[in-house]
Amino acid sequence: MTRRPDGKLTFETFAGEKGPQDECGVFGVWAPDEEVAKLTFYGLYALQHRGQESAGIATSDGKRIVVYKDMGLVSQVFTENDLATLTGNLAIGHCRYSTTGSSTWANAQPTLRSTDHGTLALAHNGNLTNTGDLAEALAKIAPKNNDGMNATTDTEIMTALIAAQKGKNFESSALEVLPMLKGAFSLVFMDEHTLYAARDRNGVRPLVIGKLDHGWVVASESAALDIVGAAFVREVECGEFIAIDENGLRSTHWATPEPKGCIFEYVYLARPDTSIAGRNVHTTRVALGAQLAKEHPVSADLVIPVPESGTPAAVGYARESGIPYGAGLVKNSYVGRTFIQPSQTIRQLGIRLKLNPLRDVIEGKRIVVVDDSIVRGNTQRALIRMLREAGALEIHVRISSPPVKWPCYYGIDFASRAELIAAGLEVEEIRRSIGADSLGYVSMEGLVEATTIAESKLCTACFTGSYPIDIPTDLSAGKNLLEIVNRYE
Repeated sequence: MTRRPDGKLTFETFAGEKGPQDECGVFGVWAPDEEVAKLTFYGLYALQHRGQESAGIATSDGKRIVVYKDMGLVSQVFTENDLATLTGNLAIGHCRYSTTGSSTWANAQPTLRSTDHGTLALAHNGNLTNTGDLAEALAKIAPKNNDGMNATTDTEIMTALIAAQKGKNFESSALEVLPMLKGAFSLVFMDEHTLYAARDRNGVRPLVIGKLDHGWVVASESAALDIVGAAFVREVECGEFIAIDENGLRSTHWATPEPKGCIFEYVYLARPDTSIAGRNVHTTRVALGAQLAKEHPVSADLVIPVPESGTPAAVGYARESGIPYGAGLVKNSYVGRTFIQPSQTIRQLGIRLKLNPLRDVIEGKRIVVVDDSIVRGNTQRALIRMLREAGALEIHVRISSPPVKWPCYYGIDFASRAELIAAGLEVEEIRRSIGADSLGYVSMEGLVEATTIAESKLCTACFTGSYPIDIPTDLSAGKNLLEIVNRYE
């Protein structure tokens, strides 16, 4: 984003980059007898895999809302002293991942907006597909209102729309705004006294409810409930709005449920210790590996995972095939997003920054390498080259998802269709491109069977191109966001 001479913002697209699409983690807690900021900190820590670029927490003591947010990992953003200043009996938190070009402090969440009937803080996981229409609606309600519009996200537009409903409380305002939203959204938001949560009618992104001894928790994944000692109650239902305060939890359905849960949560996004629709994600991934072994058997000496995401499927492949399982790659657990750019010499080492082969384990062996997906193919190409240099005789790649052929417009940062290797190449061509001796993907039918969810209740768009929610004809997210921002300028 850059500002033109007339003061309006313009969206610049650089080579290899896309507009803002987020895969984030949200957390909310209402607990008068707890240190809600610390609970939120640990909840976000458990959800760190869902977003590593920024983190934020908002708390309320019943009189005012305080927000603290910054760029970086949860553990980098907050100190003990920071958390000590965030007092109160309810809180929401957010950890964010964004594509290049939209990673700025202004876009960190929670968002905050003051109104005549209180203050609203909001955090969002997902991606809306009708930001242009929402901009039109907001312009009619609050034209040229420049208050607080420094961010360039659909989250900011939702916050502004709820806050702009005149003469109403946030509960009734939200129930008016939610039917206007199209796309994927799991929300946690709050005023000075009440914790709110909502999920889109299709339930694309996950959201669950947990119970403390004297309070309630809402989070993106059940693993976050475990970390803070909350008992899992249930998932927030598709098209459901909930409010939690001193009178307990109340629920309203603002839309008829039409379940289309994201199938990629099972493949990669969710933590393995999370449960979705009553089934443990680790169990699903092991089942995927077993299905891979049935669909794509091979004669080999060793099965190794690409850690960590390929580990459960590799376990399942080894069990089903009878081929021994081994750890052939060592992962540097401390390599994530960093603000220190590697030198050219280190950059050329590529994947070795994160993975290094155990030569004594793989040398002279025919190995099966199990991973969760192939997006562009660059990582697999470098990995196979590295394994051959370490002495592997044969390398058979097995992928625990079907070929990713289509981008996601509901909140996952996939490459554009032009960058997706499977969009332009058949499986045999991909095999040759990455340099493997053989390549096998699990079938769509096998993936769906492993989830134990009916395909009609899943979003499989990244594999099939069948989008359950209409996407705009003009897929330029930047343009839509510009319309929103410029109406406030």
